[in-house]
Amino acid sequence: MPSCVAERGRVRGACRGIGLGTAVVLGLAGATAHATEIIGAGSSFGAPIYGAWGEAAAHATDIRLNYQTIGSGAGQNQVKARTVDFGASDAPMTATQLAQFHLIQFPTVMGAIVPVVNLPGVDTSHLHLTGELLARLYAGDITMWNDPRIAAENPDMTLPAMPVAPVRRADGSGTTFVFTSYLARVSPQWAKEQGSGTSIEWPVGEGARGNDGIAAAVRNTEGSIGYLEYAYAAGNHMAIAEMRNHHGDLVAAGPDSFSQAVTTARWAADDSHAADVLDGDGPGAWPIMAATYVLIPTDRAQTPQGRAVRAFFDWSMQHGNDAALALRYVPLPDDVRVTICDLLKSH
Repeated sequence: MPSCVAERGRVRGACRGIGLGTAVVLGLAGATAHATEIIGAGSSFGAPIYGAWGEAAAHATDIRLNYQTIGSGAGQNQVKARTVDFGASDAPMTATQLAQFHLIQFPTVMGAIVPVVNLPGVDTSHLHLTGELLARLYAGDITMWNDPRIAAENPDMTLPAMPVAPVRRADGSGTTFVFTSYLARVSPQWAKEQGSGTSIEWPVGEGARGNDGIAAAVRNTEGSIGYLEYAYAAGNHMAIAEMRNHHGDLVAAGPDSFSQAVTTARWAADDSHAADVLDGDGPGAWPIMAATYVLIPTDRAQTPQGRAVRAFFDWSMQHGNDAALALRYVPLPDDVRVTICDLLKSH
């Protein structure tokens, strides 16, 4: 973990000058001499939108954001230790955990996880997969791409007699939490044998760190399959397989299928404000969807950083939709964003 995250006193001055890929100071161009700097850390899934909001807010407010992409698990740990002003995680904490660590939690945007494949000579953008096939591929039960179970989903495609090379995250990852939660939901065998989490004991596969590690491994390995956030996969022109959803439809990843999934979101009735958009049963819905979350300490609400964090996300909830759409996220519904602004004012 970068020392500039672990040692808060150094972060405000030193992170600007060091050459760490995970440490980025955002919005400096528009910052004033008296700007308040806030420090966040965690989710790589949320990093692009927090970067965009940070740059825009620096021009519109006196708040400057320093966000560190260190993964969801580390983001939770850092905010619990109070070494950052907010944490960011794709795996929501429970209401009990939030109360224990004096935190509030809310979603910021929604997005999709997509399977990316490297099969030379095959139009993998039209390769059809199901949740159960993904589970069997990552369990090591399907070891060849021309396996009859894959062929049955792709009757018009000639699949190569090529070994399957699964690629998965080696670091604690909210993306892994979402992906494995989906596999556990659609495959009882996966739920029993592997389960879900930000980090699990994978039966097979090559480990890679971060979205960039997954993307590089898939690009460089014929026969590989990986999982990425859609914004990263689309932005890097990765081949994304189509999925058969809970409704039985074959769907391509994109704004229409993501929006359909959000309409079936199930919102928690407790203080976790968690959204369940996995395996939605609506027609045309992309099946592997999730929200990403921010965690803010309630016991620092009256500090300059505590007030600035709340002001930053209040501004982002009101003005951040266009940036979210441009980065291929799905904005939260209007009523949810209003609820979040109320939460920020009351905590």
